[in-house]
Amino acid sequence: MPYPPPPRTPSGPRRRTLLASAAGAALLTGCSAGPGSGGDSGPSVTERARARAARDSAGLLDRYDAVLAAHPALAERLRPLRAEVAAHVRAFGGGRAAGSPSPTASSSSRAPSSPAAPAVPAGEKEALASLATAERTLADRRAKALLEVPGELARTLASVAASGAAHAYLLSEGAK
Repeated sequence: MPYPPPPRTPSGPRRRTLLASAAGAALLTGCSAGPGSGGDSGPSVTERARARAARDSAGLLDRYDAVLAAHPALAERLRPLRAEVAAHVRAFGGGRAAGSPSPTASSSSRAPSSPAAPAVPAGEKEALASLATAERTLADRRAKALLEVPGELARTLASVAASGAAHAYLLSEGAK
């Protein structure tokens, strides 16, 4: 007697499986660095990586603020994602006051040496797609950086990279 056909499911791994696998691999990589493996260059490598991560998150926060300023109708949807990016800035030790979701408040607190606001596409779908691309690119860069940093920072980078990948997914789903 033949078995009934399996329920229709898409072939290949699911997005959650891929994200969980990447985060798990990143955590294992981060755990492999021992406390004495840094030597004299350890703290400087760690500090440089932490400062770069803070700058990258602050730049992404600027992108969110620019999109919110250009497309206020997206505020309800982008506010939670922006709040998480602001938390990432703080997690990496960024000194920017990033708690306010108001685009005007954060752009007025921008340091004088910060670059001008990023260009924002005219359409809402294109703006969401540009944010998704920025999140995905940064998540990929952070996943690669895991190999160069010790334990705790690697775990933080892995967590933030997974969060960025999730943001990219949510933003790209909304752009459809």
